[in-house]
Amino acid sequence: MNVERAGRVLASAVAGRVFPAAAIEAGGAGGPVWSHAVGRLTYADDAPPATAETVFDLASLTKVIATATVAMNLVDLSRLDLDDPIRRWLPEWSGAGRDGATVRDLFEHCSGLPAWRALYQTCEGRSEFVAEICRLELAYPRRAESVYSDLGFILLGVALERAGGGSLDELFAAAIRPSLGEAAALPLLYRPTRRVRHRCAPTGLDQWRGRLLQGEVHDQNAWALGGVAGHAGLFGTAAAVGAFARAVLRTLAANAPDALQLASPSIVRRFVTPSDVAGSSRALAWDTMRPTSSCGTRMSSEAIGHTGFTGTSLWIDPASDSYVVLLTNRVHPAPAADRPIQDVRRAVHDALMEPTPA
Repeated sequence: MNVERAGRVLASAVAGRVFPAAAIEAGGAGGPVWSHAVGRLTYADDAPPATAETVFDLASLTKVIATATVAMNLVDLSRLDLDDPIRRWLPEWSGAGRDGATVRDLFEHCSGLPAWRALYQTCEGRSEFVAEICRLELAYPRRAESVYSDLGFILLGVALERAGGGSLDELFAAAIRPSLGEAAALPLLYRPTRRVRHRCAPTGLDQWRGRLLQGEVHDQNAWALGGVAGHAGLFGTAAAVGAFARAVLRTLAANAPDALQLASPSIVRRFVTPSDVAGSSRALAWDTMRPTSSCGTRMSSEAIGHTGFTGTSLWIDPASDSYVVLLTNRVHPAPAADRPIQDVRRAVHDALMEPTPA
């Protein structure tokens, strides 16, 4: 593990204005090995420095940390089946090409739904979002391909609420706390409280809302859903996300008490098994290792991970008992091009996965 080189990559990225702030943690099931923070919360000279306590908008890491975890627990409790028809939980799902679509299809991004729509401009509340998504024209036949879709995860969030009998944030808190052990007190939550908000890295000035966003979800569709959604809305520190990563490693290795596992190991393994959809890099919510992945070139073929639009990423490699959490606010003060953050992610992961000389 070349932490010096990884640190230099991050410092160079701050100097090059790829992002103003970053926090990183790397380790294995036994605990963190390296944690580090660079930059300031904004580009202002007097902005507070980033620290291990800085809370970041996790964006689409919500899909794997919150939505998948809630689903795994509901499957474990026999309150949800991945092969349930979408219509079982969302009767609004109807129209041409929708017959046979399942909860699994939504998790694998192969339901036929398009990637995104600016629903926040016309819809208010869950019922309107669900109705609008369920009547959208499908972009392709079910399981013919995989198209990464926030819309599918918005539906999943609502479906899980109906299956679990509670709000998504409540279901997530109940599902995750036992598996984190002593780390359960770390911030990993929807809708940061006032006590936490001042520690949040700002994500930028939203022209639609007319304000700088700090501790308020960057994603506009998630904001219109009250800050709690299946595709985005979660906030956390690098240490909190690292604690989640260790729970994943413990569960996949089946070497921890049941109370410290995310769900039954067999169910978690099902979620990280690659999809059989042609050309897909996806598992259930998770992405998997490919030559072009954001985790660089040195993780094994068993690695699973995800990225977030705000500049976040999480990669976990069970084969080497390792994880890397990299959180940034690269969308401050405005969304930047994807290439710089992708180059930084790959370089950092390659440095941290560099074999230690004998």
